[in-house]
Amino acid sequence: MKALKLDTSSRFDGIPGQLLLVILDGVGLYRGQADGYDGNAFDRASTPNLDRLMRDAPVFRQLKAHGTAVGLPSDGDMGNSEVGHNAIGAGRIFDQGAQLVNRAIANGSLFEGETWRRLTGRVKAENSAFHLIGLLSDGNVHSHIDQLEALIRRLVRDGVRKIRVHPLADGRDVDPTSFDRYLGQLEGILAEARGAGVDAVVASGGGRMKITMDRYNASWEMVRRGWWTHVHGEGRLFASALDAVEKLREENPGIIDQDLPPFVIAGENGEAVGRIEDGDSVVFFNFRGDRSIEISRAFTEDDFHEFDRGAVPDVLYAGMMEYDGDLAIPPLYLVSPPAISRTLSEYLVGSGVRQFAVAETQKFGHVTYFWNGNNSEPFDANLETWTEIPSDDVPFEQTPEMKAYEVCEEVVAALEENAYRFVRVNFANGDMVGHTGSLAAAIRAIEVVDECVGKLEEVVRRVGATMIVTADHGNLDMMWEVDKKTGQPKLDDHGKPVAKTSHTLSPVPWLLVGEGADLFEANDEVGEGGLGNIASTIMMLLGFEAPSDYLPPLIRLKR
Repeated sequence: MKALKLDTSSRFDGIPGQLLLVILDGVGLYRGQADGYDGNAFDRASTPNLDRLMRDAPVFRQLKAHGTAVGLPSDGDMGNSEVGHNAIGAGRIFDQGAQLVNRAIANGSLFEGETWRRLTGRVKAENSAFHLIGLLSDGNVHSHIDQLEALIRRLVRDGVRKIRVHPLADGRDVDPTSFDRYLGQLEGILAEARGAGVDAVVASGGGRMKITMDRYNASWEMVRRGWWTHVHGEGRLFASALDAVEKLREENPGIIDQDLPPFVIAGENGEAVGRIEDGDSVVFFNFRGDRSIEISRAFTEDDFHEFDRGAVPDVLYAGMMEYDGDLAIPPLYLVSPPAISRTLSEYLVGSGVRQFAVAETQKFGHVTYFWNGNNSEPFDANLETWTEIPSDDVPFEQTPEMKAYEVCEEVVAALEENAYRFVRVNFANGDMVGHTGSLAAAIRAIEVVDECVGKLEEVVRRVGATMIVTADHGNLDMMWEVDKKTGQPKLDDHGKPVAKTSHTLSPVPWLLVGEGADLFEANDEVGEGGLGNIASTIMMLLGFEAPSDYLPPLIRLKR
């Protein structure tokens, strides 16, 4: 295939030095104390560097980072790191997982496809069970309960006689203690199925940060716990999922859904009702890829060595989508992912631009895999250097610094080496700590990131580089839930604010500082602007013309 190559700009030769892109993961711009809201960690924190930069940078603007601006169905849908980095790296907006699955369900193509027919045909021929595993909520970041409901109802319609559901508690993209509400909705759907003569029940589950949904090989122990819970039915037994949640909350005061221990549902005989056995079919119904890859590997790889799987059942396994196109994980899937091509990185590689990307494990795939259009490998390893800083396997609220300092030092070294034209970095703290619901930890997290931004600015100015600072979506800017009617923080039964663990709909900052930044002004023809406008902006700063179908740059040369 012929390498992509950008045309050089006839209007601007490019900044003289290196370009650094800093992505503050999960840092949005929401109202603060002056407006009567005390749950904004960014506002509450001491962030002298970011405050100064947002005030004094030659160009500062706010960008839309959610909903239709990142390929999601509606502007009521919060953004997330996957779609955010897809948009930043692709320079265009592609329909994302939720939208693609919704469309495939609505037009029936999901159920008419070969994979669905194979899955249902097998269990009908074997008189076996159809298992559905995934995140149970309407968060619409990894999955949506409405999609699960559609799958269950279609299974009934298609004549499947035994359905087992293994729901994972969210509490991260939705209210932190809402799992029982979603379980109630699920039980209603399963009751309908039973009314139609189908043996349909919940089989096992647990919190998303305890079992099954690890990513980037950070904790295979999570996946192992999920495997033995779902597949072998090994774990603490309960009469029902609602019973499990009630008792686990009683035993662990203050626990939020994402941290719930694994549970197994027992039948009248006292044994697990939903072990996964030879002849069964299994669908992982999450549409987002990063937390779906590892469990998919456990189900599909013959030569698997990450943990002891015990007796591996002979099942037909499929993902809601293909989670890794490069590695074909999993081999079978229900809905094809967006075909993202001609990304920023691919164009820069074709134009001979050396690039450096760094993040800690929790966000490494976001500046590599998602950034490159869901490709696991560099387009050219001679021109792209990827550095991963291993994340600690500890609760993020206990270590809100995470690996920010170590990540920062890698960026400093890259800038001082002056071997790369374009450097990008993701600081994971705002997102990962924001998801804990701990305001104090989130304040510490953004203060650490602010320190790093200040250090990077100093190096940028010293070596004659240029720096963009932005974010992929909001999170720690709203650590308390807000009552939609009053606009004030929600209070629990004790009069304390209810923790918010999900992303926000807030705009995100975008600013330009350093060598040559004062040559530019905001491009008012862009309007609101979004994450998809960043790629063409980078191309412009490097002295290239963006492809005609890329969204326009956020800046223009001063007139």
